Amino acid sequence: MKRNEYADLILKKLQEKKEDYKKEFNLPDRINSCIIDNLLPENVAKEIYEAFPTPEEMTAYKSLRENKRIAAQMDLYNPLLEEIVFAFQDQRVIDIVEEITGLKEMTPDSNLYAGGISLMAKGNFLNPHLDNSHDNDRENYRVLNLLYYVTPDWDIENGGNLELWDNGMDSKQRVLHSKFNRLALMITNKTSIHSVSKVIVDRKRCCVSNYYFSKKPAEKEEYFHVTSFYGRPDEPVKNVILRADALLRQTVRSVTGKRIVKTDHIYKKKGEDE
Repeated sequence: MKRNEYADLILKKLQEKKEDYKKEFNLPDRINSCIIDNLLPENVAKEIYEAFPTPEEMTAYKSLRENKRIAAQMDLYNPLLEEIVFAFQDQRVIDIVEEITGLKEMTPDSNLYAGGISLMAKGNFLNPHLDNSHDNDRENYRVLNLLYYVTPDWDIENGGNLELWDNGMDSKQRVLHSKFNRLALMITNKTSIHSVSKVIVDRKRCCVSNYYFSKKPAEKEEYFHVTSFYGRPDEPVKNVILRADALLRQTVRSVTGKRIVKTDHIYKKKGEDE
């Protein structure tokens, strides 16, 4: 199936209950978010899952902050995966997502600076964090996260679920089950702290990831921050270390305009300059 065919199906699903999704996304006193269940026909969603590479074929990110597998160089994998990733970048899909979220003038992450595919297996996790506020060149704000989960029969008890810290780290998180064939939309701004709970079963939780950017911030005022991690409430020592790490990276980026570590998570397409 080609990306425009996937996009046709995504568009149809979003149109069905557009007003419901819009109402959910804009509920007050929480991180703006909504979920769309049964996004694609079940057999299509299963094909996407079955096309995922093994964990060993993906890049490992392992530190105090996170433990996960990701990939952006999509031409290394089953072509089906590139098609579904870029289906979410179809302008028709962007337009209806703008209607749902109220975010304006959004553009897709065509170089997969932050998108692609991700996989979490047993023991993998992602600590609470704020996504960095801008793209790699600091020209556009990162404003929306689109996460499409494709692992069949994934129980909430397995872990690997999206956690939204609606009222900061001093209050209990809201858990969004990363269930099969579910799309989650989540705003990315100064307060959208989120995490992924540790996977506790010997299976893989697979996700197709996209971000949208905009010249306009997701809030009334302009802001800038690097990706900033926190320890969980039961990790006070880890929290001190992660907050110091974020402060150091924020200072370096603010002063020099450069990252401490250059990102390799970019889709280097054939014919483009390295």
